[in-house]
Amino acid sequence: MIPIEASQNNFCGLGTTGGGVKGASFPDARTGVKAHIQHLKAYASEDPVLSPIVDPRFNLVKRGIAVLVTDLSGLWAVDKNYGDKILAVRRRLFEIF
Repeated sequence: MIPIEASQNNFCGLGTTGGGVKGASFPDARTGVKAHIQHLKAYASEDPVLSPIVDPRFNLVKRGIAVLVTDLSGLWAVDKNYGDKILAVRRRLFEIF
């Protein structure tokens, strides 16, 4: 896996599709977070995006195909257990806080 550099402001590995591809870069943290949220919205919903799209891969996603976190498995990442792993992290966070 190619490590994302902090200067990329890419908190979800957006565009790291393998084969040495480094992924997208954003001018600042706010834009990087916005791109991440927009990418999740692309997967989860067919509702329109009201602000300018900063996610460079937004239009590559079939809209509304991952309504549940577990639906991201094999889509957002090739890992078939990806959604379950996200939920496990969420459970651990609730245990801590």
